[in-house]
Amino acid sequence: MAVDAKRSLTIRQHDRADGGKTAGKAEELRSMGLKRAVDFFLALIAAAILLVPILVVALCVRLTSPGPILYWSKRVGRFNQIFLMPKFRSMRVDTPTVATHLLENPDRFLTPIGSFLRKSSLDELPQLWCILEGKMSFVGPRPALYNQYDLIELRTAHGVDKLLPGLTGWAQINGRDELPIPEKVKFDVEYLQRRSFGFDIRILFMTAGKVIRRKGIRH
Repeated sequence: MAVDAKRSLTIRQHDRADGGKTAGKAEELRSMGLKRAVDFFLALIAAAILLVPILVVALCVRLTSPGPILYWSKRVGRFNQIFLMPKFRSMRVDTPTVATHLLENPDRFLTPIGSFLRKSSLDELPQLWCILEGKMSFVGPRPALYNQYDLIELRTAHGVDKLLPGLTGWAQINGRDELPIPEKVKFDVEYLQRRSFGFDIRILFMTAGKVIRRKGIRH
């Protein structure tokens, strides 16, 4: 009788644990679905409002530097899937394919309006397309370059790879280009643990403030 009671108690405990995991997973899926819906509609609205500035920037890029208007780079998305991410081209076509902060003298590769595009973050506007496609979100870890193996490995080890990469993120507003990789991943993990609709809104407003002050941007 005592053995049966103990076994019954163990089964109930396992059932409660499994039920808790299932409920937690369902809640996470609902949250992801809501985030995706908000991302999609906000991206549509932003694209409509910013259509004229987007066209003006595209024309300026075309007139001030030979080469394509957009620069497409291989980036690491959710679950480490590679995707192509567009930016308005701010650097010359002969620039080495590495992260900007790894270049010995990045200023010499900038186009005539490249510095302005980067400091104003206008070069990021084409990424609205990636948000519409569902490959990116407005808020999340910034997508790593396909060859940033140390960053990819650290993010994967901490479960950050399960998040959609973002147009901006918690690490972005805490240092942007200035953060070393371990510090960047620490903020990515903090976002993973704290993520919520309210936290995303806070990050978006803080990002706007950073862009206006042009703080934490090297080039």
